[in-house]
Amino acid sequence: MDGICTLANDRVYDQLIALLNSIEAIQGAEMPVCVYPYDNNTEQIAAEIARRPNVQLYDNRDSMQQWDRFVGNIWDAHPTACEHWQKIGSDKYHRVGTHRRYCAFDGPFDRFVYMDADTLLMSPLEQVFAQLNQSDWVVYDFQYQDLSHVYDIKSPKLTKLFTTKQLQTEIFCSGFYASKKDIFNAQMREWLLENLQQGEAEVLYDMAPDQTILNYMVMRSGISNYNFAQKLLESESTGCCVTSTHFQAKNHVLYDKGNRLTYIHYIGLSSKLFSRLCAGENIDFPYRDIFLHYRYLHEPDKQPKFNTKLKAYNAPPSLATRILKKLGKLV
Repeated sequence: MDGICTLANDRVYDQLIALLNSIEAIQGAEMPVCVYPYDNNTEQIAAEIARRPNVQLYDNRDSMQQWDRFVGNIWDAHPTACEHWQKIGSDKYHRVGTHRRYCAFDGPFDRFVYMDADTLLMSPLEQVFAQLNQSDWVVYDFQYQDLSHVYDIKSPKLTKLFTTKQLQTEIFCSGFYASKKDIFNAQMREWLLENLQQGEAEVLYDMAPDQTILNYMVMRSGISNYNFAQKLLESESTGCCVTSTHFQAKNHVLYDKGNRLTYIHYIGLSSKLFSRLCAGENIDFPYRDIFLHYRYLHEPDKQPKFNTKLKAYNAPPSLATRILKKLGKLV
């Protein structure tokens, strides 16, 4: 069975609804979806999921604990990660809930597409699922152009583990990918962990914890991988990130120079922005109308009616706010 997966908790409630609605509108209401819980803060999203017969909230505690242990063991083997995280005030493991997406490897779907909660589906996924007939790992992004957010580029082990060509072409973003159940079975995980514990963990980039481990697992295991961004003709490929401001909207779908996007990733925008927007604050950010359309697809009457001045999401704080912060009046 094919399905779509995502990762969420109540902090991304509005974004999750928008994503689920986009899947329903673009892929169809019959497409099954599994939501992996980032943590135990899931009361709101659980109520929303219960209203959707095609969506389930993953509740296999053994699976989640298994992956939690796997990830903990990996970061315990890293020479500096835990010390670094303590210095920046993080928990023992930084953003550990992001690794819960790995549960898809023993989740309900034989083949799946994973989408971050801050994405929206823009095209049907038949082409992506079809590519899984030839490849074990399928992505569509341009992360390969920036190695520094995937691995620790200062590590001398990096170029010993992977060829220059691999490091230039096989890097991917963990916000959207397609794969298969059991591709990383217990035996494979044990082998990967042993290698990491023997010193290879130092290549991992500790500020993108789930992304760096996924890249390592895919590249070190040698499974077949495919990136549409590299395989499609330049005239056919599209971007996917909110940082690309040239996309054009038509009928609530985004296009890149005439080509329909597969998905839009609101990467780099805080979940608080979306919560504030849905609470009625008139915050502007790229492709805001697309988000609002899908967020309120089934309840358009609840969409906020803005009666205050539009404010850019990245606008500098006002003079009054800066003064209050300096005086310690604002947190």
